[in-house]
Amino acid sequence: MTQPPGAAATFDFSGRRALVTGAGKGIGREIVAFLTRCGADVVALSRDQGDLDSLSRETGCVGVAVDLGSADGARRAAKTAGPVDLLVNNAGIALLQPFLDTTPDAFDQTMAVNVRAALTVSQVVARGLIQRGAPGAIVNVSSQSSMVGLPLHAAYCASKGALDQLTRVMAIELGPHGIRVNAVNPTVTLTPMGQMAWGDPARSAPMLARIPLGRFAQALDVAQAVAYLLSDAAAMVHGVMLPVDGGFLTS
Repeated sequence: MTQPPGAAATFDFSGRRALVTGAGKGIGREIVAFLTRCGADVVALSRDQGDLDSLSRETGCVGVAVDLGSADGARRAAKTAGPVDLLVNNAGIALLQPFLDTTPDAFDQTMAVNVRAALTVSQVVARGLIQRGAPGAIVNVSSQSSMVGLPLHAAYCASKGALDQLTRVMAIELGPHGIRVNAVNPTVTLTPMGQMAWGDPARSAPMLARIPLGRFAQALDVAQAVAYLLSDAAAMVHGVMLPVDGGFLTS
């Protein structure tokens, strides 16, 4: 039987500043809302100023409009956020094309946003933490598609595989500085982007059939997993790719 999500978990992030990329919609927006409810001071990055304005009204976060596909833009925005304790690299795009028709431009755009932006923003945040001698936590929002191939997702799957490997290297190099780095790897999540990719029942039914819990993820499922990895409850969790997939990878 399919079970709905349970009651929301709670964490205490009082006195900590969190930076969330790709915060305007979907999973990122839910992460911002959840972290603010847990007491964090949140800086939200997104391309869309309108999304940031409404998010700021709803949560009290500080919004910074930026195209994270630009390395310089990503670096400037991260520096604008000021001293950051917690970082969530959530920004991502999915340009769906068959493998034989995947264009260099689509591939480059996907890698720039899904991987390079995480590298660039994390460098700024990690340098700041090291200079301050402060511990910190970083969570990269990856995907189950880092571990399984999906039709029409050549660039996306490649980018998420790269993000997982980036997470591992970050964990090795930043761990000695007291900076924990992990990733979450959600299954299909019912955001606008998820609906675009999986809204057709003919496409979604085979995927859903492989999830033992019998449902796709909600944005809150992912936000709670991210918050756990950022929290002191995960103080010994480091270098992990945490599936949030209802058991998809076990099937």
